[in-house]
Amino acid sequence: MKLPGHDAMARRADEHLVGGQIKLPTEVVTRPLLQVARRLLMALAVLVLTILIVYVDRDGYFDNADEQVDLLDASYYATVTLSTTGYGDIVPRSDSARLVNILLVTPLRVLFLIILVGTTLEVLTQRTREEWRLNRWRSTLRDHTVVVGFGTKGRSAIQTLCATGLKKEQIVIVDPSSKVIEAANADGFTGVIGDATRSDVLLRAELQRARQVVIATQRDDTAVLVTLTARQLNRGAKIVAAVREEENAPLLRQSGADAVITSASAAGRLLGMSVLSPSAGTVMEDLIQQGSGLDLVERPVIKAEVGKNVRETDDLVISVLRGHRLLSYDDPAASPLQLTDRVITIVRATSVPPTLTTPPE
Repeated sequence: MKLPGHDAMARRADEHLVGGQIKLPTEVVTRPLLQVARRLLMALAVLVLTILIVYVDRDGYFDNADEQVDLLDASYYATVTLSTTGYGDIVPRSDSARLVNILLVTPLRVLFLIILVGTTLEVLTQRTREEWRLNRWRSTLRDHTVVVGFGTKGRSAIQTLCATGLKKEQIVIVDPSSKVIEAANADGFTGVIGDATRSDVLLRAELQRARQVVIATQRDDTAVLVTLTARQLNRGAKIVAAVREEENAPLLRQSGADAVITSASAAGRLLGMSVLSPSAGTVMEDLIQQGSGLDLVERPVIKAEVGKNVRETDDLVISVLRGHRLLSYDDPAASPLQLTDRVITIVRATSVPPTLTTPPE
C-alpha cells in the first residue's frame, strides 16, 4: 500500500479548520448576540414602564423650565433617573409622586442597572468560563477513550461503548471537520478538530492518558499513520482500528494496533451468511449490536467457576482468553477454567444504546 507523506496529508486540511481546537460539549446557553438582544429589550421594557408611571402621575412632578410635565418630559425624567444622571430640573413634588419614586422608580432603576451590568459581565466572563471548563476537563480526564473519526463506523463504535456503560464524559472524538465535531458536541461528547495523524492534535485529546483508542477513519493510509502516531504517544493503550481492505490489516498490526477490523470483508461475510440463512444473519447482527437482544460480553472467571468445564458455567461461553491465547469452547485446553482466565459469553442484553445525531454531510 502506498502511503502519502505526513506533510501532504496535513495540507489537505479544510481551509476553515483550526488545528487541534478543543470543543467541549455544548452548554444549554443562548447565543451571545441573542443574549444581548434580550437584555436590551428588557432594559427598554423597564424604561417604557418607568415613563408610563411618571406620565400617569405627571401632575405630581415639577419642571423648572415650564412647570408642566408632558410625555417628552416624562421620557426625559425616566431616562436620566434610570441612568442615575439626575440633573434635578424635573423633580417629584407631590407626596404620591415621591412615594411612587420610592416604591417603583427606585427598584426599576436598580433592575435597569442590573441588566446593563449583567450584560457587560456576561461578555467579560464568557471566555474565562470556557478556559475554566477546559482546564477542569484536562485535569479530570483519565483512562478515557479516544475515537478518531465520527463517521458511520465511529458513531457505531461509540454507540456500542455507551451501551456497555461507558459515560459520554469519558469519550473524546477527533475529526478534521468542524461540522462533525459540532454534531458530536450536540450529542454530549468532547471533540478535537484537527488531523489525527499529527501528534499535537492527539495530545490535545489527552491520548497519552487514554486507556483505549478507536481508529475509524475513511482511508486506510490515514488509519496507518494515526495508529503509528497514537502508539508512539501511548505505549500501553489498547488500539483498535478499522480498515476497508483486508490486505492492509497486517500493516495496521505492524503499526501498533492490537485489533484490526476489516469493514468491507466483515460486511461481505455477513451478507453471504444472510443469503444462506437470513435468520443466522439476523442473529449475528443482533450479537454485534450491543444493548438489544443478545450481547457478546467478556468477563473474568468468578471463583465459583474455577475448576469447572466450560459447558458447566451458567452462561453460554464461546471462547476462553488465557493470557494471550484465545481458546475455543471446544478446545480441550480451555477446561478446566482458571481464576486468571477471561471468558467471552453470550448473554441477554440489559441496556439500550443511545441515539446519536447524524452529522451533516
